[in-house]
Amino acid sequence: MRKIENNELDRKSIEEFKQAEKTPIIVILDDIRSLHNIGSVFRTGDAFLIEKIYLCGITATPPNKEIHKTALGATETVAWEYQKDVLEVIQKLKEEEVEIYAVEQVENAIFLDNFKPEHNKKYALIMGNEVFGVNQEAVKRCDGAIEIPQLGTKHSLNVSVSAGIVIWDLFCKLKNQ
Repeated sequence: MRKIENNELDRKSIEEFKQAEKTPIIVILDDIRSLHNIGSVFRTGDAFLIEKIYLCGITATPPNKEIHKTALGATETVAWEYQKDVLEVIQKLKEEEVEIYAVEQVENAIFLDNFKPEHNKKYALIMGNEVFGVNQEAVKRCDGAIEIPQLGTKHSLNVSVSAGIVIWDLFCKLKNQ
């Protein structure tokens, strides 16, 4: 076994990425404080060809040196938009018939392993503030909530880790339909 060299990976160019069919996933980052978390979500979004990232509230936007450290150029490939008010983004996406899920621990949340995305539907995932999570008004407007089962002593995961887990899971489920 040998490590594969970067030039053997057959990665898409920026233009090829932009032209490629996207995975029907949109990520909404609301009030994310950490620039590294933001960059990491961009990088994950690039890896799984997601449609778009909405940056809301206090969430910083590219270009930003600290975001770039973890995004490694993904801010040039993944479509993104800044909208101050997450509730307006939710309303806009609902009008476009996008199913919206908070990634949060709430009453009646669906455990990620039990969540079954439907073919030919588009999904938006809201990731909230590192301390306070997804704000309650946003949760109320969602179609549901997805919770990542956790068995240890801690009750939360890092925002970018949570985004990576949920995006990967939905990508696999949508790809295998």
